[in-house]
Amino acid sequence: MNTSPLRIALLGAESTGKSTLAAALAAHYDTVWVPEYLREFVEEKQRTPQEKEQFLIASTQLEREDDANRKARTFLFCDTTPLMTAIYSQFYFGSIDAKLENLLRAQRYDFTIVTEPSTPWIADGLQRESDAVRQAVHTLLLATLAAEAIPFLLVSGDVAERVQQVSTYLSAKYQSP
Repeated sequence: MNTSPLRIALLGAESTGKSTLAAALAAHYDTVWVPEYLREFVEEKQRTPQEKEQFLIASTQLEREDDANRKARTFLFCDTTPLMTAIYSQFYFGSIDAKLENLLRAQRYDFTIVTEPSTPWIADGLQRESDAVRQAVHTLLLATLAAEAIPFLLVSGDVAERVQQVSTYLSAKYQSP
């Protein structure tokens, strides 16, 4: 029986520990995770993305998910999704590009985990702006998830606590074949 791994979306504002949690969960479940492409984009270009580049960022993220999916076991942990790209587009540019909106509507994740912005905010060059932006984006994310009726688990605490919260949640929601 060939079953595809379940895709787990890790969402959250900047500097909330998504990447750290994704790596820890992948290690815990002996699988792979998909790093956030935006971070690579910013480092490579040495600037923040423009409005016209939002679709490229989201579609590249999805291509990397598809590549990683072939190597994943049971779960594939995705450090961000097109939904976060859309939320940042709305926040910074006041709208969501039609191509990005279509991409967003086509994507489905089996479970959604949201990282609470309770970890210390750390400036990270071009990609991170301020704790005030982090809190505003978190509020926008929660409102978007509610409006779209997307169920999620909000995790907090240190990395070990977050891994335990996700593990308990996934155990309750998913029975392995």
